[in-house]
Amino acid sequence: MFSSRRTLLKSVGAMIALPFLNRREGAQSARAQTPTPEWRFVATVAESCSCDVPCPCNWGSSATRMPCDGNRLISMRSGRYGAVDLTGVAFLITFTMRGWSKIYVSDRVSAAQMTAVEALLPLAFGGFHKGMLSLTKAQLSVEMTESRVAYSVPESSVEMEVLRGTNGKPVKVLNLPNPAYQDYTQYRSVVLRHESADKKFRYSGTTGFTSTMEAGKA
Repeated sequence: MFSSRRTLLKSVGAMIALPFLNRREGAQSARAQTPTPEWRFVATVAESCSCDVPCPCNWGSSATRMPCDGNRLISMRSGRYGAVDLTGVAFLITFTMRGWSKIYVSDRVSAAQMTAVEALLPLAFGGFHKGMLSLTKAQLSVEMTESRVAYSVPESSVEMEVLRGTNGKPVKVLNLPNPAYQDYTQYRSVVLRHESADKKFRYSGTTGFTSTMEAGKA
């Protein structure tokens, strides 16, 4: 009798669980089949990391310091994700290379832009998205002049000064192997920091750069 009852309970449990699993798998399948909308953007990238000057990663080599810690600013000059205008969207990525990232999106973005950024992360910033610990809105300040770049959120900040050549002009590099790093100008960090409840780093005198990034899907 008890054996028959256990068999009945298992059967009832399976009958209850099966529709739930089918609904969940159906939702996942629907998301997988939803086509990615057209997207494209042109952005200014400003980054400082813990590598020596210049950062060898941008030349296709390995980092000079591992783990490599850094803060990267993405400031979109123009772009769209489907019907969402990305012009003016900015976010800061704090990271340890091949480890973790925390992404801070400017609190000035709209709800639709925030959703678009979240959708773009695995498409255009897959390396950072893979180890993402958090995606939050934050007060983001940015200052860029000919000689200095500074950007910050409450937990992370960068100040860096342009590196000048013998003629006093900024050091620039053309035709780098990675298309994300074009119109490249070399900087040296004054402050590179992150401080949160679970992560912390601080450097000075390390590499920095600004560049133009273009990416998209027709």
